[in-house]
Amino acid sequence: MRLLLAPMEGLLDEVLRGVLTRVPAYDCAVTEFVRVSGSLLPDRFFRRIAPELGAGSKTAAGTPVRVQLLGSDPDYLAINALRLSRLGPAAIDLNFGCPAPTVNRHRGGAVLLDEPELLYRIACSVRQALPPELALTAKMRLGVNDTGKALDCARALADGGVAELVVHARTKADGYRPPAHWEWIGRIADVVAVPVCANGEVWTVADWARCRAVSGVEDVMLGRGAVADPFLAARIRRGEQDDPDPATRAEEWGQLLDLLVEFHQHVNAKLDGRHAAGRLKQWLNFLRRTYPQAEALYQALRPLKTMAEIDPMLREHGVALVLPRAAA
Repeated sequence: MRLLLAPMEGLLDEVLRGVLTRVPAYDCAVTEFVRVSGSLLPDRFFRRIAPELGAGSKTAAGTPVRVQLLGSDPDYLAINALRLSRLGPAAIDLNFGCPAPTVNRHRGGAVLLDEPELLYRIACSVRQALPPELALTAKMRLGVNDTGKALDCARALADGGVAELVVHARTKADGYRPPAHWEWIGRIADVVAVPVCANGEVWTVADWARCRAVSGVEDVMLGRGAVADPFLAARIRRGEQDDPDPATRAEEWGQLLDLLVEFHQHVNAKLDGRHAAGRLKQWLNFLRRTYPQAEALYQALRPLKTMAEIDPMLREHGVALVLPRAAA
């Protein structure tokens, strides 16, 4: 079984990747997408999305990081993948899963799933541009509006040279609405000769067990479930059968306080006070799904606008910041 940490645009960046991989469990993480259009991107662009490229393409805890590309032009994706390959990513991933309207309007992400032949050309072009030892992977949904081309898309990517396929078990039109159609992951795994990894609507150990039973696939990529419960992957790795009781959750919250300190420090170094405050609330909004302590902290921070206001409240709730901030 392999456990992968998903990209989440605007949330699961290098800061949160670094924090979540502190809890040992993940085999690899995938970056937010690098958008490729009609130009050759400079190295600094790749390094901005994936600062881990400067550290052997690993998080501080040692988790390998794949860099994800998004676009629709096979030639430009290929030349940018070649440039990226020289920076030493753990692997290169292709995005055919993003359902965002802005991305899709510019022919990126899940909207391309109506064109299996284009997916094949993209995979072939990128694979041929890369050194043979560098893995090419891809993430896809089940289709745009329906699942009619799901198997064709999966075959196109595998035949084009993709070595592993992550399948988000919903269509573009489904967005993130439950349920995830895990049975389709199994159908795809049956028709391709490459490893398939399940993704979508795995929030708990019980969800993972059901996903495995329905799909027949053990490997899983965690996204929102990992953000809401940073210890979920570790429990899956240990083979636990049940979700934690309240006492275990309380113990986990004590460990999570240290992760919140690390997150706070790094997000403040990256962003200004207003945006840093927003990122902290964004993560707590997910955590409160799992931890009642996060609910209390989120509600306390919700009306506050600056880090100068937020820092004292964090301390009141046990987040032991190193030094007080003089201003927002």
